[in-house]
Amino acid sequence: MKPVIVVHGGAGRIFKEREQGCRTGVVRAALQGYSVLKQGGSALDAVEEAVRSMEDDPHFNAGCGSVLNEKGEVEMDAIIMDGKNLASGAVSAVKCIANPIKLARLVMEKTKHMLLTDHGAHLFAQAMGVPETPGEKLITQRSLERWKKNLEPDSNPEEFQKDLGTVGAVAIDSEGNVACATSTGGLSNKLVGRVGDTACIGSGGYADNCSGATSTTGHGESIMKVVLARLILYHMEQGMSPEMAADTALDYMKTRVGGLGGVIVVSNSGEWAARFSTKQMSWATVKDDELHYGIYAGERHTKSVDEALASGSEGF
Repeated sequence: MKPVIVVHGGAGRIFKEREQGCRTGVVRAALQGYSVLKQGGSALDAVEEAVRSMEDDPHFNAGCGSVLNEKGEVEMDAIIMDGKNLASGAVSAVKCIANPIKLARLVMEKTKHMLLTDHGAHLFAQAMGVPETPGEKLITQRSLERWKKNLEPDSNPEEFQKDLGTVGAVAIDSEGNVACATSTGGLSNKLVGRVGDTACIGSGGYADNCSGATSTTGHGESIMKVVLARLILYHMEQGMSPEMAADTALDYMKTRVGGLGGVIVVSNSGEWAARFSTKQMSWATVKDDELHYGIYAGERHTKSVDEALASGSEGF
């Protein structure tokens, strides 16, 4: 099986001045994940590596760069899933951790549980020796400004929610195993303790070797109502291509609950899709040593991996 990785940096509205950074970030994540796969690494390692790369990138609403809750704190959610045995690990409402995706992987591999939250996740992180990152280190100037703006009496937080950058990755490795990973800071000015779709299996992501893997982004509450990730794989089990399954599920979410979002999908045969009902979604994929990436509907740039690595981040 030829390895494939697809990543997204969040669906919504990406402001002009941030396009370049978002493009560069998803391309970098896709190349790093693909490099794991090319060296014979697992789909699980590849999606974790790709998502970690985006958590560390302040352009995205995950890890450093996460949006703030109503009290001005970062609370993050993440999930990872192994399509081989349906094992999954997730964390929700976690604070003071640079890479929630790594903690989610530890939940999957070191506990009998699938989801740890808030204080319990914090205690588990300490027990696992995960270094603590001071909360303010995860806060960017942009997140702080947005939080303050949303506190103004005449502000409309809904308007700002459109520029969200949940991150995710799906992959298939040379053994034919699929995996997904998703990580987010959630909604700006959300209630303390709010958990969205990301940490919920079947909503923020799902992976099953019998069909494929998917990672979602968009309005979390809408995604949860339709269990978007699992819905896409259900359509694929009924014979739809990844692209058609994604479009069908996104269309259903829009008509049934008025929700917008985006998804990335890889099938167990290595077909892939990156689809969205929002204005934009930053995405990148690598297959057959070719990199494809874009932000706008219908936009697709193609480069060889060698060319992409040679040109570095300036080339995107």
